[in-house]
Amino acid sequence: MTTLTNLLDLDPAQLVAYCGELGEKPFRAKQLQRWIHQFGASDFDAMTDLAKSLRDKLKTRAVIAAPAIISDHTSADGTRKWLVDVGQGNAVETVYIPEENRGTLCISTQAGCAVNCRFCSTGKQGFNRNLTVGEIIGQLWMAEFELRRTKGIEPGPKGERQITNVVMMGMGEPLLNYEPTVTALKLMLDDNAYGLSRRRVTLSTSGVVPMIDRLSQDCAVALAVSLHASNDPLRDGLVPLNKKYPLVELMDACRRYLEFAPRDFITFEYCMLDGVNDSDQHARELVALVQGSNPVPCKFNLIPFNPFPESGLIRSQNPRIKAFAQVLMNAGIVTTVRKTRGDDIDAACGQLAGEVKDRTRVQERMKKMADYQEKFGSNFGRIVEISS
Repeated sequence: MTTLTNLLDLDPAQLVAYCGELGEKPFRAKQLQRWIHQFGASDFDAMTDLAKSLRDKLKTRAVIAAPAIISDHTSADGTRKWLVDVGQGNAVETVYIPEENRGTLCISTQAGCAVNCRFCSTGKQGFNRNLTVGEIIGQLWMAEFELRRTKGIEPGPKGERQITNVVMMGMGEPLLNYEPTVTALKLMLDDNAYGLSRRRVTLSTSGVVPMIDRLSQDCAVALAVSLHASNDPLRDGLVPLNKKYPLVELMDACRRYLEFAPRDFITFEYCMLDGVNDSDQHARELVALVQGSNPVPCKFNLIPFNPFPESGLIRSQNPRIKAFAQVLMNAGIVTTVRKTRGDDIDAACGQLAGEVKDRTRVQERMKKMADYQEKFGSNFGRIVEISS
């Protein structure tokens, strides 16, 4: 039995090559790509300007298959969250955030996450596997045409585009699933697919330095870095990857990236954790970090923490967040505080959990930690900041 090729897995160049294998000219790939990504077509018979002989070939050799939708919830504020099935007992989440002048889609790149940041509920499930190109771009394909169907907007370039911005900020660390992520990015930017500008596509990373450098050469989109701490000892505890790529290396990588980036700044995301990383001293350390002898042009996006039981952390109080932001703004750094959206359907930042088979046994290890805390007191294993 022949395995059908999922055409959602192919970027523009790969689709040209695939059509070549079928004995077709390159322009057929463009037509095919427009049918798939601009019209949301999954039925080859609907592709009326393709020769019937080509349609017949495709019907026996190819398929257009996005992950199946398990659930679809819309929040009181209009945020819409889909849980999609990526097979092997895994599901990931995709979130659409409507705003007055744009619609942003938050896409997942892995089932679970291996980075295990302390304040993120996704990481607490452990990691199962990387998503394929079709599973990554399939989230955009599914969401764009689902939104159009819901609103009665026709598919194709004449219908108003629903998703104007994409953020790779869902489940997973995009740069640890590098090739499929970059292939999906190329499709998002291609004029015969979604035609998004590089400025409107943002990849969020916890700081995989070598891959930041590769991305600058392969497909430089807007970059957001999950910073969350102002010094190495604190970040080592909150973002374990920091032990491998400490802040000085991360800042150097950000400067190098900016030479190729579509925006002239890096966005630093900073989750506000009560009593952990939210003092004025932390804010002053951040100013020194990004404005030192070799500044990093940047803006800060402060994210009120979305608490979940296993983290042992709580959200900073609003007056504290305001005071923290003021220190950054007084230093001339553009600073925003993210509105929490979709809380009522667990679609807010750091809440994307999906259903993931825990191959890394995080749940088991956390249970052990809870047992130790019961035995040795609640401070066992907690991050304690040591002031010099």
